[in-house]
Amino acid sequence: MPLKKAIAIIILVLLIDQISKIYIKTNFYYGEEVRVFEWFRIHFIENNGMAWGAEFGGKKGKLFLTIFRLFAITGIGYWLYSSIKKNAHIILVIAVSLIFAGALGNIIDSVFYGVIFNTPGGNQLATLFAEDTYGTIFHGKVVDMFYFPMWHGDLPSWIPYFGGKPFTFFNAIFNVADSAISIGVLLLILFSKKAFPKEEDEKITA
Repeated sequence: MPLKKAIAIIILVLLIDQISKIYIKTNFYYGEEVRVFEWFRIHFIENNGMAWGAEFGGKKGKLFLTIFRLFAITGIGYWLYSSIKKNAHIILVIAVSLIFAGALGNIIDSVFYGVIFNTPGGNQLATLFAEDTYGTIFHGKVVDMFYFPMWHGDLPSWIPYFGGKPFTFFNAIFNVADSAISIGVLLLILFSKKAFPKEEDEKITA
C-alpha cells in the first residue's frame, strides 16, 4: 500500500534524523570533528536553516524563514496526499515522502530546538530539556554533522576569480534530513517519466 510505505518512510527518516541530531548535540562540542575516513568526517555545526549557514535578516528573517517552511511543508504534504489518492507511481510517492520527511526534520529543529536545548555553541555540551534554553520557539538552529571534504588544495592560477585560492570539494556540512530531500529530488529527476507520466501514457496504460 502506498500510504503505508509513505508513513513508514516518513517515520524512519524522522527517527534517524532526530536521534542523530540529539546524539551529536549532546555528545559533541560545537565545532568538534571526528574523522571516520580522510574524506568522511562527523563535524558538528548549527545554522539558522539556510544552505551553507547563510543568514537571512536576523531574528525576523529567521522567523519569516521558519513560517515560510511551515507553509511549504503543508504544500508538500498535500502533494503527497493527492499523489497517494490518485494512485500515482510508487516512485513519486517515495520521492515526495522523502522530501516531506526531510523538510519536517529540519522544521522540528527550527521550531523547537531553541526551547528544549541550551548552548547553541560555545565550549560546553548541550543539554536536552534544559532550563536555560538558548532561544525561543521558531528560532531554533538546525544541527548538521556530515562532512565529505573529498579534495582540498589550491586551485590553478589560470581559473578566473577562484584561481590560486584554497578550495575544498565537497565543503557542505549536512544532516539526514538534507540527505532525504536530496535523494527525493534526485529520484524525481532520474525517474521523471515514471513519476510524471504524460496523459497519453496514462490512457495507454488504462
